[in-house]
Amino acid sequence: MIGEVTGIRKIRMLYLQLLYRCNFTCLHCFHGKRLQYADAFTAEEATSLLTLMRDEYGTEAVTLLGGEPFVHRDLARLVRHAKEELGQRVEICTNGYRVERRLIEIAPHLDLLRVSLEGIRSTHDGIRRQGSYRSALNSLSLARDLGVSTGATMTITSRNIDEVLPLASILAQLGVRQLKLHHLRVVGNAADHPELLVTTPSAYGRLREELASADLPLEVIVDEDLSEQGAPQVCSPSGGPREIDRIEADPRGALTMSCKAVGKDSHAFWYEKAAGRIVHKPSEADELTLAVPDVVYTRA
Repeated sequence: MIGEVTGIRKIRMLYLQLLYRCNFTCLHCFHGKRLQYADAFTAEEATSLLTLMRDEYGTEAVTLLGGEPFVHRDLARLVRHAKEELGQRVEICTNGYRVERRLIEIAPHLDLLRVSLEGIRSTHDGIRRQGSYRSALNSLSLARDLGVSTGATMTITSRNIDEVLPLASILAQLGVRQLKLHHLRVVGNAADHPELLVTTPSAYGRLREELASADLPLEVIVDEDLSEQGAPQVCSPSGGPREIDRIEADPRGALTMSCKAVGKDSHAFWYEKAAGRIVHKPSEADELTLAVPDVVYTRA
């Protein structure tokens, strides 16, 4: 269905939000009230979507996230299916809070564990949860010891913009290979915390200068909209690509792609769980979101 409407024939990665439920209520979480929703993929629904994407669009990798993916009771089953049955690369995005037992269980089938960190010590704990900073570092250390590659994500806010380079150094000591920096979206919980916004756009320019001149101990990937100009406001397809990097599925089954790829159909596709098929529903499209390019800073 996606190919028939957009011309896209290959989608390299599926970002699969297994559920909204989470053991955190972070100040900046874009899900907001949806954290309380019961929507979730069952194991059967998730494995069916994974198989469909592999068979019809050649999807090579999956990133499992939420909510918090480690609270999904069938996480291990899904990881094994994606890796062993479909031969996909498997990544998990997590808050890293008390995941040790389940991490040990899935480690043989996991390619990358990516943990969210919002700064150092009290900065992180103040945004996420008391004690979560130490737990996140412990999870990264355990993954390293289990032979699982690790990465981290950080949403840039007024509280942590000065801690990017110090955090990168700490992560490098733990063997973390990559740090992704994201722009704060003023939706969900973040809409109730305007104090987290970076109100001086030039601060992004200074951050980029620091990253460019630093002797970086790991790779840093920066959202293009972390700039004084921000993200472009208009996005339209130019002929439409035949391949795209990723598609996202939320716990309801709504599918999202970059509007650069599919224009007004960015949010117009749904995975009907009961039928196990993707359908086109342009009348139910949410407001468009924009996937912007990244800038990569590597070690010198």
